[in-house]
Amino acid sequence: HEREHDREVSELMAKHDGEMETLRAELNKEQQRLLDELQQHMAATHKAELEQAQLQSQTLHVLELEALRLSLNNMHTSQLELTQSNLRKEKETALVELREMLNDKRAQEVALLQSRHQLDWEKSQEQSLKEKEDL
Repeated sequence: HEREHDREVSELMAKHDGEMETLRAELNKEQQRLLDELQQHMAATHKAELEQAQLQSQTLHVLELEALRLSLNNMHTSQLELTQSNLRKEKETALVELREMLNDKRAQEVALLQSRHQLDWEKSQEQSLKEKEDL
């Protein structure tokens, strides 16, 4: 029973590790997709700003556009950091929820195994008493 219990616990742990790895991969993939979108958006915005700056002949306009570009880059950088932070929080929350769910499931399965073990033990005790009485 102990070996079977250990085997079941090992299987649960392996399943838990697999599910955790799958979640990590999915979260990393989603984070990379969002990062790629932001970078494309930043590149497109930067290109548009540069083309606009090239069309301007006056130095004042060029300086204003450069200030806008820097401001926009700062905003995009802030948005990227916020997005990464949010993704990290979501990932941590999802992992905590998964861990709690798996721990609850494991606790239920352990309780079930303990109950089965108790029943088997009681049956063995009854059978032993019965055999003693028969003898």
